[in-house]
Amino acid sequence: MYLVKRLHICVTIGFLFLASCDSFSDSGTVDSTDFEVAEATIMELHDAMSKGQVSSLDLVDVYLDRIDMYDQNGPKLNSIIRLNPHVREQAIALDKERIEKGMRGLLHGIPILLKDNYNTVDMPTSAGSVALSSFIPQSDAFQVTKLREAGAVILGKTNMHELAAGITTISSLGGQTKNPYDTSRNPGGSSGGTGAAIAANFATIGWGSDTCGSIRIPASNNNLFGLRPTKGLASTQGIIPLSHTQDVGGPLARTATDLAIGLDAIVGRDPEDSYTNIFASNDLPDFVEALDIEALKGSKIGVLTNLFGGSPEDQEIGLLVKQAISRMEELGSTTVEVSIPKLDAMLQGSSVIGHEFKWDLIDYLEDSNVAPVNSLEEIVRSGLFHVALEGTFRRRMSDEERDDPEYQKSLEKQRALRIAVITLMESMELDALVYPTLRRPIAMIGSSQAGSTCQLSASTGFPALSVPAGFTEDGLPFGMELLGLPLTDPKLLALGYSFEQNNENRRNPSLVPSLSELYFLTQLQLLDEEGQGLPTVVAESHFDTETSMLTSSVRIQDSALGDIHAVTLQLSGEEGIGGIIDRIGPGNFVTGEGGTFQGYSRILLEPTTVLKLKQGQIFLTVFSSLYPKGGLKGPLTIDDSRKESLMLRSSMDPN
Repeated sequence: MYLVKRLHICVTIGFLFLASCDSFSDSGTVDSTDFEVAEATIMELHDAMSKGQVSSLDLVDVYLDRIDMYDQNGPKLNSIIRLNPHVREQAIALDKERIEKGMRGLLHGIPILLKDNYNTVDMPTSAGSVALSSFIPQSDAFQVTKLREAGAVILGKTNMHELAAGITTISSLGGQTKNPYDTSRNPGGSSGGTGAAIAANFATIGWGSDTCGSIRIPASNNNLFGLRPTKGLASTQGIIPLSHTQDVGGPLARTATDLAIGLDAIVGRDPEDSYTNIFASNDLPDFVEALDIEALKGSKIGVLTNLFGGSPEDQEIGLLVKQAISRMEELGSTTVEVSIPKLDAMLQGSSVIGHEFKWDLIDYLEDSNVAPVNSLEEIVRSGLFHVALEGTFRRRMSDEERDDPEYQKSLEKQRALRIAVITLMESMELDALVYPTLRRPIAMIGSSQAGSTCQLSASTGFPALSVPAGFTEDGLPFGMELLGLPLTDPKLLALGYSFEQNNENRRNPSLVPSLSELYFLTQLQLLDEEGQGLPTVVAESHFDTETSMLTSSVRIQDSALGDIHAVTLQLSGEEGIGGIIDRIGPGNFVTGEGGTFQGYSRILLEPTTVLKLKQGQIFLTVFSSLYPKGGLKGPLTIDDSRKESLMLRSSMDPN
């Protein structure tokens, strides 16, 4: 574990607090208000550094400690594929520069994370592939150069779907990344490592890439803001390609303001990326300046019905997104249902990933001069890939020509889509189109993710912003997407900012700082008239976070209970106590007569039940002749006084 210098750390569920060394007494207690790092925005970190409350090195150490605690241990999110070995010395240098010369800007000394397909000269760039695990590029990506110039501190690289070829974030080098809101589900992809890491507060902001939905889907799945910018707004030079026509790169962040700060740092013309020539006749946007809390007031937004879907599986998210749209109307936006005739047919076959990936990767590897492999074929032939990618890679290897007729048909479909969207939006004077980022809830790990609406933005090259829109009943985040005309990116972000500032859709994931098991000790006692008593119920349990298996052993011996009929695990409900999920006893059950009971239980918890466990919404309940309605019960609550092996305790009193 990384030692934290000059900091006092107070661990709570999902939070870290820090204070400068000046705020402590000789006994080590805090004399002044602590500064909270988890969930802190870039502006809050910037202000804290400007006031001397913390340093960049302090922040680096806190984030490294969180990564060790939650990514490598505890829930083992597995979002970080490598750490920057020079990060602390870079932070020290930027701290010194701030003292001697002042701040470069809002990103000076701010720790950030990069998706593992961004070229960096001081770390390998592998795109999640073991084939490239030793590959260190000879120059930084254009956006990385801009970020270093802005004074950002690169903590490390995040895991990604191998070579960006999927949306669930699994790779041969990094393995499977988990979603911090439900570790049985995927974080989205291909920038899922970045999405999970920023949601879990391993940095304030992180970078991803999007060839179809690889920024927006992780944003939706992790309660973040993510913009797929107008093609050419930010250079993709030095990002391992999936499709040069559709590739874009940019940040994911917990707030619209943080996203704006990150975008302002990377936009601009790059002589090595011809798509950025759009700035030859257009000024650089200013995202921070464009933020407007009242941007929704007077706006006109088209609800694109084509992308809501008609299947039963689409209805839950569709309804929730429509509720969010109603909230936009309350904030002054005019919405109108619109559609694009034959949109499904227009979208089908409009992607050029299958035509460009093989060839773009060959060109990238050849241009690098030092790559250990030279083609997708070599990677597959050598078995240097995760088995989950084999089908995708073999399909994309089959493309035999760089410029075949099918490729031209796809490009023509993209041109037709651009015309259709422009015609619709201009004729109806729309500021944006809105639809779900994903029509389906987040898929379980090992399952494919259905319901993506990513292709419209990817095929047109038009900007699209995923905005956190809330949570399902199961506690899973979902997003709504706003699509605009070219170079209206700041307007889209202003609309998202206005929605954010007038709603409370940010929720910090409930990360548990434990090892592979959560330990339970549940005690219940009956008190005599003098308030004295001995434990009546002792239940020892543990929860295996890898398998979601909860094992419980209960011992009772107290005649004051009468005959024991059952001991159960019970959920909380909307009107108090909810349903029973398991009866402790069958399989190893001793008679409950005279208040004597011994039982054993082993149950596989569903993801929604795991969430309730972490939120203290599971009860141990005893039913007996004197408590026939289960009056002897108590909630399991988290005792965070232990960091390495968490103890859950229940204070139980009869009612």
